[in-house]
Order: sequence, then structure tokens, then C-alpha cells
Amino acid sequence: MGETARGPSWSTLSLAAHDVRAVLAQQRQQSSSMTTKLNILFVVNGALLTSLTLSRLMFIPSLFSLCEIIGFLINFILLINAFLPRQSFISPNLKDQKFLERYLTLTPEEYQLRMMVNLVQTYQANEQRLDDVSQSLTYAAYVTLTIAFVIMLHTLAAYFLPVLQSSQLSL
Repeated sequence: MGETARGPSWSTLSLAAHDVRAVLAQQRQQSSSMTTKLNILFVVNGALLTSLTLSRLMFIPSLFSLCEIIGFLINFILLINAFLPRQSFISPNLKDQKFLERYLTLTPEEYQLRMMVNLVQTYQANEQRLDDVSQSLTYAAYVTLTIAFVIMLHTLAAYFLPVLQSSQLSL
């Protein structure tokens, strides 16, 4: 008897609205987490670039240097793409002058149902934005790992290959 011929009961609407709001809160938390990851990747890339510059390895023309420069370029493009502001979807639009006219004339059940539909639309619109940011951050993390690996190989080659070459010359 929870549902009348007219539609869902007030308690059902209340529970559904609470659940939808909880999902939106999780989405906001996910967005905050991605912002933290973005900041971490910017700091890590800055540190890698700084260490590479201080070691002066980047200034020695080699295939390693070229890979490092291209890697940093790709990575910063991905990070900036994730950082660029995207339009967040907010519903209902409070700038709309007819908002009050439309919503205040509704019964409590109709209002709750309309707001739930708006919140679901908000979630769906913002989910695409979060997916785009997440994808950019995932690619940036892999590029950062690749850059760190290339820097390690470059460092090993710079410090150990001359030793190997000079030891072969002395034989």
C-alpha cells in the first residue's frame, strides 16, 4: 500500500531523494579526490623536471633527452586538460525567473519527484565530466611513470656506460 494510483508515496519519494543526494555527495567526493590526484601529479612532474634540470642530463643531446622532453610535453598537456575548468551542471537553475513559479505551485510529492529527476540529470551530466578528467589523470599517471623510467635509464647510462667504455679501452 506504499503506492497510490496517482504515484509513489511521500515516504518512497523521501527515501529516493535521500539516496539520490547521497550519490551526488559521493560524486562530489570523487571530484575532490581527482583534484588531489591532479595536484600530486603536477608536483611529481615538477620534481622530476627539476631533478633532471639540476643533474644537467636534459642538456646533453641524446635519445633519452628527446624522450624526456616529449614525455613532459605530453604529460603537461594531459594535466592541463584535466585541470581546465569544465562546466558543472546544476539543476534547477536558480537564475531562471520562472523557477519559483513552476516549483512553488507543485504539491510536495510533485516537487520531490521533480527535484529527484533534476538531481539524476545533474548526476548524469557531471559524470561525463568526471570521466573525462579521470581518463586524463590515468594517462598522465602512466606518462609520469614512463618519464621516471626514462630518467632512471638516462641516469644509469650517463654514469655507468662511460665506466664500461673506459674499462673496455684498458683491456
